[in-house]
Amino acid sequence: MRLNRLYTATALALSVATPAWAATISGKVVDSTGNGIANAEVSIRQNRVVTDANGMFSLNDVADGAAELHVEAPYFVHKNQSINVGDSDVGNVVVTLTPSVMDVVDVYATPLHTSTIESALPVNVLSADELRLKQASTLGETLKYEVGVHSTYFGPVSSSPIIRGLDGPRVLITQNGLDAGDASRVGPDHIVSTETTTATQIEVLRGPATLFYGSGAIGGVVNVVDQRVPTQLEQSVGFSLQHNTVADEDLATIDINTGTDSFAIHFDGFWREANDYKIPGPAELEHDEHEEHAEEGHEEHEESGRLTNSSNDAKGFTLGASYLLDNGFVGFSYGRTDRIYGIPGHSHGHEEHAEHEEEVGMEAGHEEHEEESVFGDLTQDRFQMLSDLRFDDNFLNRVASKVSYTDYQHQEIEDGEVGTTFKNQLWEAKVDLYHREYNGFKGAWTLHYKQSDFEALGAEAFTPPSKTDTLAFAWLEEKHFGDVLLQLGARIEHVTLEPVHGHDEHVEHEHEMEGLSEHEEHEEFELAKQDFMPISASVGLVWDYQPGYNLGLSFAFSQRAPSAAELFSNGPHIGTNSFELGALYELHEEADGYHIELSDQDVNVETSYNLDLTWRKFSGDFGFVASVFYNHSEDFYYQQDTGLLFEDSGIHDHGHEEHEEHESEEHAEAEMEEHDHDEEGLPIFVYRQDDVDMYGFEAEMVYQVSEPLKVNVFTDYIRAKLADGGNLPRIPPMRIGGGLQYQASNFETGVNVTHYFEQDQLASLETETDSYTMVDLHANYYLDGIGDDTVLFLKVDNVFDTEARVHSSFLKDIAPLPGRGITLGVRARF
Repeated sequence: MRLNRLYTATALALSVATPAWAATISGKVVDSTGNGIANAEVSIRQNRVVTDANGMFSLNDVADGAAELHVEAPYFVHKNQSINVGDSDVGNVVVTLTPSVMDVVDVYATPLHTSTIESALPVNVLSADELRLKQASTLGETLKYEVGVHSTYFGPVSSSPIIRGLDGPRVLITQNGLDAGDASRVGPDHIVSTETTTATQIEVLRGPATLFYGSGAIGGVVNVVDQRVPTQLEQSVGFSLQHNTVADEDLATIDINTGTDSFAIHFDGFWREANDYKIPGPAELEHDEHEEHAEEGHEEHEESGRLTNSSNDAKGFTLGASYLLDNGFVGFSYGRTDRIYGIPGHSHGHEEHAEHEEEVGMEAGHEEHEEESVFGDLTQDRFQMLSDLRFDDNFLNRVASKVSYTDYQHQEIEDGEVGTTFKNQLWEAKVDLYHREYNGFKGAWTLHYKQSDFEALGAEAFTPPSKTDTLAFAWLEEKHFGDVLLQLGARIEHVTLEPVHGHDEHVEHEHEMEGLSEHEEHEEFELAKQDFMPISASVGLVWDYQPGYNLGLSFAFSQRAPSAAELFSNGPHIGTNSFELGALYELHEEADGYHIELSDQDVNVETSYNLDLTWRKFSGDFGFVASVFYNHSEDFYYQQDTGLLFEDSGIHDHGHEEHEEHESEEHAEAEMEEHDHDEEGLPIFVYRQDDVDMYGFEAEMVYQVSEPLKVNVFTDYIRAKLADGGNLPRIPPMRIGGGLQYQASNFETGVNVTHYFEQDQLASLETETDSYTMVDLHANYYLDGIGDDTVLFLKVDNVFDTEARVHSSFLKDIAPLPGRGITLGVRARF
């Protein structure tokens, strides 16, 4: 709390330096034919208004001096126009916007102002109706149809985004620019706590976003934007109600914005209740090595038609308030989230056991299954303080501060007893200091501090408690040279990972293994504190080589410190059905068997060299964004199959002759998909480092066929290889998709088709995944005269009830995607 008080006091003290306000700027926003554009947003600094029905606007109390007038409207290219404000008012300003078939949206995830067409790197933004259409119960499923983004799909509630084949500790999930603070980066079975139903915008930054967010974002950032800390006064009430048939899901949301001249208040809440979801066929995919068991499993799943342990109950609320100043705001919020959700992979072994019990009928088997179900119980409390203050007469003309504290816990409960508890307490503070334009350069310095105190206690505590401290400094600059925008950035940080010894709870899950001496007990390993100094730098160019077109080129050098799990893991990770050893350990073979010992190999930062080329057309009736990328990573952390199995009787050889040939190949828990470890044991994986090459392409095209009809097509592809020729595991397959959208005066409908190709570029012991095609429909009916935005909506997902399995999922063999689902609902704003 001391840090929070310090930043609050600093922000309030700086606000005293409010400059004197002077002039009024008025004018009109028009399209290329001279017609006024209604509801266009016009802003200078924090001063913001919306045009009327004729495109007219008026900005009052604008400070003296040079300023940049920023104008934006849906499906128009944003425009920045320089204005010199003196003692008198400025009138008759005319701003002409160029129409765009592609929706151009501002991005909040970067310190410097940018939009989806002004970045050297491609950026995805979901907002407005598109966000409402794609919203799902998880962040990964919400974003899975974005170009270059896939989902880990660990069931309907534990799915995280994959950006260009990278996920976990390489993709950072943030809320309003601050770390979400959950345990989802530790394992794919852990839920992303950030709720999408109350979000106003979701942004996906590809590539090395470490310049803004640090080591945990070397693969990209997903930033969830909401209004929990209001930045301006608004009087509105919004709600939504919907029902989905595939999981008998009910969802309700509400948000309220109100306040006075100086105070803005925001409240939002959500409630969700869903049963196990329906599946098109059997849950378990047959494999020859356990065909008999699979056939018996099919009989039960075909009869039930649902994926066991996939239910989800959740609720949450957020309350925030801001003090509005002439030169900015200072605000605070508190949010609470509670979830109880099934964990599909954990109960599989129990199902097999129940199926093979002699003299037990189907009804009794179901009763036993219910008793043995495994579910998670999540609670998170989150506090945020945001401020943004401007001082136009000073060299430092803007200070934006963000502070958060997150208290996260989830328990995994089996047979009514708590098996494992995961806790994370996260403090984070970030200050962006902007300087006045100097010789054409605009820029900002960022100071960033983050501390994570993570614990895993109980049967699944595969990593010891640890503390991670990060202190960083970043510098970003940009300048226009005619039609070329130059973007520069650099960041240096100090990361400390320190294991916390003496936690007896952590060693309760120790297993007695033949051939392992007593010194393998966790508390007897003296794990030392690890210090890293990652450095990152980038150069980007955006060339507007002709009106409506640009080229973006980016080169980045990025380094990542390993996560605590990648270094300190030592134990069974039941969620992924593996026994994990961190990079600080190694398995040593002696006459009496295998021993876990501390490795004498140094661990290094992960270093990545990234090259991106992006081509855009964004004006007129036809637009596209096409990108190619290449990423070479040195000392890439991955999990290597040791060829050994952990069993109660000890550690034994896997029995695969080809193991030695593929010893250096990373298939990162591919064998975990074989959920028969009750018979074979847990495969042992050790974190190692090697060089990796990743390359691919992404493309999206939009064509306005006629005023009501629009067509879009997209495709993406990623290839990921180790230096020795092996493949990385669970890399999403190539896909191609498209859709038709018809827009009438008060009715809109569309169909989307996405084809996923088979994935046969496999890691060692990984299995192929068949191709499939998903078809989705939607329709919106807008009700006039009822509020500002009242919509009746219908969605039909997986129209043809296709059986589909996600190659990037740890559960692809036992958890297919949901079957046909129909969603009916209403949303409104007053």
